[in-house]
Amino acid sequence: MSANEGVAATGPSAQGARHAGFYALTLGAVGVVFGDIGTSPIYALREALANAHGAAATATVLGVCSLIFWALVAIVTLKYVVIVMRADNGGEGGTLALMALAQHAIGRRSAIVFFLGVVGAALFYGDGMITPAISVLSAAEGLTAAPGVGEVFAPFVGPSAAVILVGLFLVQARGTAEVGRWFGPVMLAWFAMLGGLGVAWIAREPAILQALNPIHAVDLLVARGALAFAILGSVFLAVTGAEALYADMGHFGRGPIRAAWLFLAFPCLALNYFGQGALVLADPTAAADPFYRMIPAAAYWPALALTAAATVIASQAVITGAFSVTQQAVQLGLLPRMVIRRTSETVAGQIYVPQVNGLLLAGVLYLLVAYGSSSKLAAAYGIAVTGTMITTVMLLFVVARRQWRWPIVGAAALCAPFLVIDGVFLGANSLKIAEGGWFPIALAAGLVLMMVTWTQGGRLLAEKTHRDAVPLVDLIATLAARPPYRVSGTAIFLTSDEEAAPLALMHNLKHNRVLHENNIVLTVRTADTPRVDDAERLAVETLSPDFRRVTLTYGFMEEPNLPKALGLARRQGVKFDIMSTSFFLGRRSLVPASAAGMPLWQDRLYIFLLKNAANPTDFFRIPPGRVVELGSQVVV
Repeated sequence: MSANEGVAATGPSAQGARHAGFYALTLGAVGVVFGDIGTSPIYALREALANAHGAAATATVLGVCSLIFWALVAIVTLKYVVIVMRADNGGEGGTLALMALAQHAIGRRSAIVFFLGVVGAALFYGDGMITPAISVLSAAEGLTAAPGVGEVFAPFVGPSAAVILVGLFLVQARGTAEVGRWFGPVMLAWFAMLGGLGVAWIAREPAILQALNPIHAVDLLVARGALAFAILGSVFLAVTGAEALYADMGHFGRGPIRAAWLFLAFPCLALNYFGQGALVLADPTAAADPFYRMIPAAAYWPALALTAAATVIASQAVITGAFSVTQQAVQLGLLPRMVIRRTSETVAGQIYVPQVNGLLLAGVLYLLVAYGSSSKLAAAYGIAVTGTMITTVMLLFVVARRQWRWPIVGAAALCAPFLVIDGVFLGANSLKIAEGGWFPIALAAGLVLMMVTWTQGGRLLAEKTHRDAVPLVDLIATLAARPPYRVSGTAIFLTSDEEAAPLALMHNLKHNRVLHENNIVLTVRTADTPRVDDAERLAVETLSPDFRRVTLTYGFMEEPNLPKALGLARRQGVKFDIMSTSFFLGRRSLVPASAAGMPLWQDRLYIFLLKNAANPTDFFRIPPGRVVELGSQVVV
């Protein structure tokens, strides 16, 4: 590069382009990352005041507002924005990315780290069901507060919420690239409305600003005694969605998310909570529904429309997050293969998982029918989020200790305060178990059982297959000594055990009695990093003139595409023509056995999961016309 090119690259135009890109990412982060936490003002203060009792008292209002403000400071700003977002895995965040980073830092597979990652991922799905239900339902409940006509709309709250949610899940297959471009501007308008409403009421009742003093929070908790835990459980509703800041880091980057939070989302949220508190100080009856009561009558319907749009965007962000977590879990071997469809050829991360979409929709509709109101749903909210936050802190300790090389005292000093805070909030939310908090716990327990069964069953099956298999090098030597009939073309045999002769190869020799001119034993691996460079994608080892061993490596955020990846093999001297290549897949029919391995019921669960896993042809993007499947029966 010339000197002039270097000057141009760092000149005003390049700097302006970088700034424009940063602003665009920041606006995108506002639209996607902060939807969940950004819609919490609709119900968080209302529920906290209801649990505090004596909402009309000035000390109660100041105490609750102070608790919410300092929870936003401690959990979201200090914990996530300042500290946790430093623990990125190749730019990616989230529980599974952090688990993979911790495993890589340790240098081996740790059962404790694995379990923490599985629990965190399982709890996320509970959040993925509750967030759309509570967000959209709380917006629909705004119909009942409409000036003059609220009673007319009361019977339509539940049905209207159901219609919106069904429509939202039905459009997932079409992708969100078209509507996604409006997320940022809509949420920007939403936060502007939150801040504007807050400023208007703070100006009328500036005494609410005393809540900035944390002593009011302490006084409220001390004065309420046993009720303090119930209050904290409701206050935690204000920080649900904080995990999204970390989970979506790979889409927007650390800088834009931090800027969006510090300069827009956090100030507007704080102003709105204080504004609601000011309204309740001026009119104690507003404690029943402070968010909708603070909206002027003349602007009510436009504000309600913006509220509905914001809750739909919040729901969309969580649904998209569930798809992303599923993709990571499948790639890391925690869940069976699933059909994952790209809905955009240009936008990374735009995927659709039909099975997850259907299960989320069923769960959301169940929550709407079973709970019926956002207040009752609030009782189920919080446990899943606090559980995820605790697993994040524990994994952060491992990363600080092993990846950052901190001494154990320093790592403990970093994580212990947050673990205590999250533990207190978990204890507070545990009071809600009987009122509905059991749902995310039961859902997470079922998913943990599924993930543990899938990984354990896969390990046992691999061990049994390896024991019974013929070593690949021995088979090659035998074939060289007694060569079978040869046919032209290339045969690719997929296997998870690169040292053993693939099952499909053995059956092809046994039943068809032929061997192709070129044979490739192919193994697909998943790295602990989100993405793998093309230079490191493919490794080729020549075992004999007609046998090669090929290993493909993908990151846990990537979608396998075998024909495309094998095109890279030409650079390493491997002839590959898709039209003269056959892919041989071994399909195993499993028979449960109580004598070995897992309990019989767990064997049956594993077999069920295996039968319902996506076809490898679809998962690996193999042309169906080039696939040959050969089956066998295995006792597990």
